[in-house]
Amino acid sequence: MKNVIRALVPKRLRPAVRRPYDYVHHKLFLTRLFGHYASMIPPLELMHDGPVGFEEFKANGQEFFRYYTELCDLKPYERMLDVGSGIGRKTFLLTDYLNGEGSYEGLDIVKTGVDWCTERITRGYPRFKFQLIDVFNQHYNPTGRYKASEYRFPFADESFDFAVLCSVFTHMLAEDMEHYLCEVARVLKTGGRCLISFFLLSESSRTLMRANKSAINPNINLGSCWVTDASDPEAVTGYEEDFIRALYDRYNLEIKEPIHYGAWCGREKFLSYQDVILAFKAPGDTRI
Repeated sequence: MKNVIRALVPKRLRPAVRRPYDYVHHKLFLTRLFGHYASMIPPLELMHDGPVGFEEFKANGQEFFRYYTELCDLKPYERMLDVGSGIGRKTFLLTDYLNGEGSYEGLDIVKTGVDWCTERITRGYPRFKFQLIDVFNQHYNPTGRYKASEYRFPFADESFDFAVLCSVFTHMLAEDMEHYLCEVARVLKTGGRCLISFFLLSESSRTLMRANKSAINPNINLGSCWVTDASDPEAVTGYEEDFIRALYDRYNLEIKEPIHYGAWCGREKFLSYQDVILAFKAPGDTRI
């Protein structure tokens, strides 16, 4: 078609002709790749929460949909919380999965993601809701009004069957991360599950880091966490595995073994890119 345009259309008129052609071509491409989900897929410039690319967006969504439904046994009638809901890459496939009894609540600190998901997902699926939370994060929301260490999730105790935080604690400092973990435990029903990703530091991951196998190198110690850049600490944060295990125990979150270690540090066997922990809320007091 582009050759036809060049052959038949004067050069000065080609941009005006090419714009609608490119628009239709793009829409057809998205429909072929995503089917009826195409309207929920953001443009490349809005993909702030992971790999940039339509094929990568689809693969990432399919990957985590498998984790939710197979690893975590998410049921269609359950109530789900997604902290760090991003631009919807891990949400769009759920729209056909959660039924009329199920629901989804997304929280995020990036306004463009919340606005996009509200317009493109909530409009067609009202049981999917997204809220902007104005929490400070030096890397993602440096003008945020509230400290993450003091922010209370806007939900009652024991509201959710399942909570997910993917690539959230990999961008939070220790005090903030611990408070969010406490909040996850508070809003989960007893017996509810949470799926959370980390960069976990252990002898095995450090061995690979020393061998220059790792894609990242959180080697600057800030007390309970390690970062890659002291001037922008929340760009990447890692935690000692023993420290994380102790926090889970403190908040009555029972880890379902084994932890699913990730590829980030150069492992040959892995589940996902980051380390992933599935845990269940045990009976008991989860307050600080």
